[in-house]
Amino acid sequence: MNIQIYSRNKCFDSKKAERWFKERRIKYQLIDLDSKGLSPRELDSVVAAVGLDNIIDEKSKSPDAPLLKYLSDRRQKLEKLLDDPRLIKSPVVRNGRQATVGYCPEVWSGWE
Repeated sequence: MNIQIYSRNKCFDSKKAERWFKERRIKYQLIDLDSKGLSPRELDSVVAAVGLDNIIDEKSKSPDAPLLKYLSDRRQKLEKLLDDPRLIKSPVVRNGRQATVGYCPEVWSGWE
């Protein structure tokens, strides 16, 4: 298993996800979502796994958050997510081509 957790420092669900993997002694790579973000290929992989609407954080404090609702072009939405990682819901947990957004231990337990 090659687990990657894209998290935020102040996100409660990110801390819970990290603790979930730590308690089960599953190795993971922790990546700061705000400073590093997702690469275009990583974003495409996560969107393919969970869907574009599920990855967008509608409660984001980014000034572009309300704008995303009105963008109809998929490519424009993806560009906004790449430009401003604050618009991505956290944590994003990847295991190869599989991915989840948010705290999803029921899915992660199937990865073991």
